[in-house]
Amino acid sequence: MQNNCIIKYITILSLTLLNTALMAQKNEIVKEKWHWDKKSKQDTTAGYVQVIKVDNILYISGAVSAEVTPEEITNVYRALERSLKSFGATFQNVVKENLYTTDIESMKKYNNSRKVFYKNDFPAATWIQVSRLYMSDSKLEIELVAHLPKN
Repeated sequence: MQNNCIIKYITILSLTLLNTALMAQKNEIVKEKWHWDKKSKQDTTAGYVQVIKVDNILYISGAVSAEVTPEEITNVYRALERSLKSFGATFQNVVKENLYTTDIESMKKYNNSRKVFYKNDFPAATWIQVSRLYMSDSKLEIELVAHLPKN
């Protein structure tokens, strides 16, 4: 009888450990990447990826500009549009925008250059003036979070 209890206990313990191991494997996230059509799908020099998709969420690294003018703002949003399209998304999928600039007054002045991309369906947004961006000649950087429809 005692042996049966020990065998039963070992069996339950083994199944519990196996179940825990399987659940741990299921908890690993699956990341899909896109990086400006590069085969490596990431930049190993700076250590980042332009777009990473986890589940139905896109995390889009900042696109930058050396000037805060209507033309350059448009160029940044076109680059972001390309990033969105890499996973079949548009600006209507964007739920969060983070904008960093060394010249917030110019960005406010030329905000209409940005608005056209959203077609009156604006995301949550945070705009921050900073003293410097990663690339020393950059004056504007914008990053996005977008949600794709669930399958």
